[in-house]
Amino acid sequence: MPSPARPRRSVLYMPGSNPRALAKGRELPADALILDLEDAVAPDAKAAGREAIADALADEKGYGHREVAVRVNGLDTEWGHADLVAMATVGADAILLPKVESADMVRRACAVLDAAGAPVGLALWCMMETPRGVLHAEAIADHPRVACLVMGTSDLTKDLRARHTAGRLPMLPSLGICLLAARAAGIAAIDGVHLDLNDAEGFAASCEQGRDLGFDGKTLIHPRQIEAANDAFGPSPAAVEHARRQIEAYEAALKAGRGVAVLDGKLVENLHVVEAQRLVAMAEQIAARKD
Repeated sequence: MPSPARPRRSVLYMPGSNPRALAKGRELPADALILDLEDAVAPDAKAAGREAIADALADEKGYGHREVAVRVNGLDTEWGHADLVAMATVGADAILLPKVESADMVRRACAVLDAAGAPVGLALWCMMETPRGVLHAEAIADHPRVACLVMGTSDLTKDLRARHTAGRLPMLPSLGICLLAARAAGIAAIDGVHLDLNDAEGFAASCEQGRDLGFDGKTLIHPRQIEAANDAFGPSPAAVEHARRQIEAYEAALKAGRGVAVLDGKLVENLHVVEAQRLVAMAEQIAARKD
């Protein structure tokens, strides 16, 4: 389903079995949080993780503007079905499905969630982290409940037998395919993580690359990465000012009976105005946040 236009510059993974971390998430300047029941939670802590997430989401303090998704275990695991049933009605904004490889996997998850009483509007996010999943990205993105594709570049690199390189050249085909599928479906697309916390320069370069490719934001493994991601994927003051001038110039041209405008020697057409309006709306949402 088309994803609501909202900031998703920084999307932080948080271990679902750690109540202290879940509480800390209320104070972080991330746009979204992924409360994780999969990789970040040991097998013997899965049930406790479900309870911790349910308690955190039921807390009257809430998570403010932050979008909250819960990553469950896959239905092919011993925990997946129970995860979906437990998380169906806890109040999350979305459920993140791991290792999605087909639209049928999405349909199976939907059936479990619906049987458990999930709200009609509960969105599904899909991890794109296997070769087969990437090859089926279009069908997955087109499912009416899917609102976001999340790149799982670590697992994908392993499955491709590729290497982690500074420029992420081995990832570019997969990133491009998934981004095309997301944009064709009108949904969000989030870039994968950067694993080296001591490589601030590499992280910044990865954010810039993801932004230039067209991703909405980046998944993060530590709060220290939030600020750089917000800076990279957020509209700069100069970009917002230019967008406002484009809108004004185009509106003036229309009033004068012209279909295009000229601003700083460059043509401004309707396609430029649509993007300018999106950028301005995003900037206004970010500026309006108080917590």
